[in-house]
Amino acid sequence: MSDSTSSSLAAATPAERTSSSFRQVVAPVTAPRKRPHAIQSEAEALAIAQQLAAQWAPGALQRDRERLLPWAELETYSESGLWAITVPKAFGGLQVSNWTLAQVIATIAAADGSLGHIPQNHFYALEVLRVGGSEAQQRFFFERVLAGERFGNALSEIGHRDHKRRTRLEQAAAGWVLNGEKFYCTGAIFAHWIPVQAMQWGEGPEPVSVMVFVPRDAVGVTVTDDWDGMGQRVTGSGSVALQNVQIQPEWIVPFQVSFDNPTTIGPVAQIMHAAIDLGIGEGALQASLPYIREQARPWIDAGVAQACDDPLTLQALGEVDVRLHAARALLRRSALITDAAQAAPTEASVAAASVAVAEARTQSHSAGLLAANKLLELGGTSATFAAWGFDRYWRNVRTHTLHDPVRWKWHAIGNYALNDVIPPRYGAL
Repeated sequence: MSDSTSSSLAAATPAERTSSSFRQVVAPVTAPRKRPHAIQSEAEALAIAQQLAAQWAPGALQRDRERLLPWAELETYSESGLWAITVPKAFGGLQVSNWTLAQVIATIAAADGSLGHIPQNHFYALEVLRVGGSEAQQRFFFERVLAGERFGNALSEIGHRDHKRRTRLEQAAAGWVLNGEKFYCTGAIFAHWIPVQAMQWGEGPEPVSVMVFVPRDAVGVTVTDDWDGMGQRVTGSGSVALQNVQIQPEWIVPFQVSFDNPTTIGPVAQIMHAAIDLGIGEGALQASLPYIREQARPWIDAGVAQACDDPLTLQALGEVDVRLHAARALLRRSALITDAAQAAPTEASVAAASVAVAEARTQSHSAGLLAANKLLELGGTSATFAAWGFDRYWRNVRTHTLHDPVRWKWHAIGNYALNDVIPPRYGAL
């Protein structure tokens, strides 16, 4: 990219940079416009999520169709106070339960799957800080979140099949320096800080995994809007390049030790993924109901005048409704078990949380896909017309359910039930 192109992008507004373009470097976000609202209760958090979902649902189709990154929505989202709800009470936050967190995410995802997904890594980073950060780091970063700043992520890397992280944090003459390339960086485009998983090379013969909280506007950080997946189109899940980025020691948070020991980082991350799938599925069901009542035709063999009286349509919708309710119940159960593990993390309590969340994910995975499939199947051929945009539910849930393989969750659940084998602790169960 030429210098002139980079300059024009930096001068453009976020909407101008991304509404009609693709694969472009995105300039850093500006400082928060104001301090977010201080939410006083879990009930208020749920009410605000419902209000925002109702506000954003009408524009979801256009955002998806035209690939409009939700800059204005993200500002409203963080100003609402919802991005700070898991900050611990000891640092001035509300510290909501995992069930409330899951409900907030599912509620937003039902309205717009991308908006439901974007803060997942933000909350993940907050849990990493809660578990592994020093008191000074917690005090600093939690206050940044309470002030309205957002975290993105730069964890995954592509181009290799060995699951090794090649991003390096090394000592140089001027201090710590970070180099690497990341992808699937959901939320990094909208972030003020980008937590980067890196291998830190120090005094020992082998590197250790750390999480480096990098300022989005640091010299050497390049964020590119190059996510072109068929679904979750406006999550900002592009790439992050890090070239000789100067790192302050206080930005480096231990990460490997948080998995060497039993912690709830993995279960909390997976609860949010389950909530995203559940929410998209619930959104698909809600889209199905008025369409079937008002637009769909009954099959000729049903012998009825309206699709809402077709017995096989009713049977299919009943199954979708039950499967979604079952997934929600398992998600609530897993959240309560994870709450207990956060309060008293042991090998047994964290394993129980991991398995409970894996059970919830297997069901949110299948229920979300079922709901999106049935929206099209029961709606008939006319339900595929572009004007309705119903395909976005299937594209979004199908894309998101590929985050990590559900087949291995079934394996871990069975191995735990039959052989008392503790599931692996690396955040992807």
